[in-house]
Amino acid sequence: MDIRSQVSMIFHLDKCIGCHTCSIACKNIWTDRKGAEYMWWNNVETKPGTGYPTKWEDQEVYQGGWKKSGDSIELRGAGHKKSLLNIFHNPHMPVIDDYYEPFTYKYLDLIEAPDMPDQPTARPVSMITGKPIDIKMGPNWDDDMSGTPDYARKDPNLKGLSAAEQEAMFQLERLAFYYLPRICNHCLNPACVASCPSGAIYKRGEDGIVLINQNVCRAWRMCVTACPYKKTYYNWSSGKSEKCILCYPRLEAGHAPACMHSCVGRIRYLGVVLYDADKIHEVASCKEEDLVKAQLDMILDPFDPAVIQAAKKNGVADSTIKAAQYSPTYKFVKEWGLALPLHPEFRTLPMLFYVPPLLPVMASVKEINNKDQAAKAGPITKIWEDQWLYDTSTAELFGSIEQARMPMKYLANLFSAGDEAPVKDRLQKLMAVRIYRRWKTVGDIDQKKVDEVLKGVNLTYEKCDDIYYLTSLAKFDDRFVIPAAHREHAIEMLEFTGDRKGSTGFGFKENSALRGL
Repeated sequence: MDIRSQVSMIFHLDKCIGCHTCSIACKNIWTDRKGAEYMWWNNVETKPGTGYPTKWEDQEVYQGGWKKSGDSIELRGAGHKKSLLNIFHNPHMPVIDDYYEPFTYKYLDLIEAPDMPDQPTARPVSMITGKPIDIKMGPNWDDDMSGTPDYARKDPNLKGLSAAEQEAMFQLERLAFYYLPRICNHCLNPACVASCPSGAIYKRGEDGIVLINQNVCRAWRMCVTACPYKKTYYNWSSGKSEKCILCYPRLEAGHAPACMHSCVGRIRYLGVVLYDADKIHEVASCKEEDLVKAQLDMILDPFDPAVIQAAKKNGVADSTIKAAQYSPTYKFVKEWGLALPLHPEFRTLPMLFYVPPLLPVMASVKEINNKDQAAKAGPITKIWEDQWLYDTSTAELFGSIEQARMPMKYLANLFSAGDEAPVKDRLQKLMAVRIYRRWKTVGDIDQKKVDEVLKGVNLTYEKCDDIYYLTSLAKFDDRFVIPAAHREHAIEMLEFTGDRKGSTGFGFKENSALRGL
């Protein structure tokens, strides 16, 4: 076993309120400068929607990630041979209009405008050319716009849903949307690393963070094409590629990344996981229906003596192993089985995981014509006039998973390569915790029913309490479990050589599939 450590993050989508505070915090620190105006290393999308850049998930357009080729894998739209063919024109490269042309307003016009009968206005101007522009797009242009024909109905994840299912989603009275925060996934099998002709992109050995060496970058921009999540950007001013660095200077100083530190909904959890690097190629090359299980199987038990011994032998520090044992990421992903990767079919083995949205509990308003019907309606609260009653019965609040407002197939297209079983399993567990908490706090559910529900999803009272605590009551130190930096091990684990012979530059042995050859 080649045991490595990886800093990994969890996003709990039921808790995201779409405030974009994380995006602004990242923007102010890392991309508030010339050439990076259009970059959002952290962005929050409304789903259903086309996201940022537009339709980034549609690899028929952008040709990002890996595809299976026989028993191995190869890059879709990048790689050494394809790079030479597309050296002067890359048809799969997103252009500025796919993101948006960054703009500001000429606020000075409001101050310097001469006396006039009309109110002066601040005209929008391009931050690239400085000339007036008509605003057509922005980084969160479709924010809260679920159901619109321009955005939500063009979501690539609607593939496989019947016309009736899609129409049910977009009916005004059943308007359904949720928020999807995104940063670089710091993948185990990063397509950006494999696609870079100059070898500027590497994966840090001590924590798995993917970085770009600005001194080596030659602006081939193949990393932009190769990244299926479109989280590598080209700085038009400096002529270099840039990306999320997971705020590694903050991590090394013991502080959380800016996006996590500023998160209002406290949806983010950051921890360490241990994995077997020898299985990267095997897992990335497996059948699509096996991708989720195979990737999760790579994450190893940090309490296993054999894993601990192998990790120490490979130079993983004791503090890192201890952090892995208390990692919230490990709990959500492996111990409780509540989180899934984003688009595993891209075969990059992303190390950011998402707890699927169960969506808010919704009671319903029922029309009651007489007291006899009212008596049969169960626990009720009167609102408005006598004929309207608000049904808060347990049966009404906790319907079946299949009746959730967000179709199972849609979530499966996002988090499990179209396989509904893993998503259903996680939603059932989340619902079981809700039912358990309802029984514990309200007491209107029979205990035998609760026991039956928990047994069906392999949960205990103790696990439900732990999930509830970490989801709702956790302190910052429970959500952020990162060891002190061990820079003395970085060079040994990186195994970087100047001529790159015998090394990929991110700690793994040379492999033609991983290098995109």
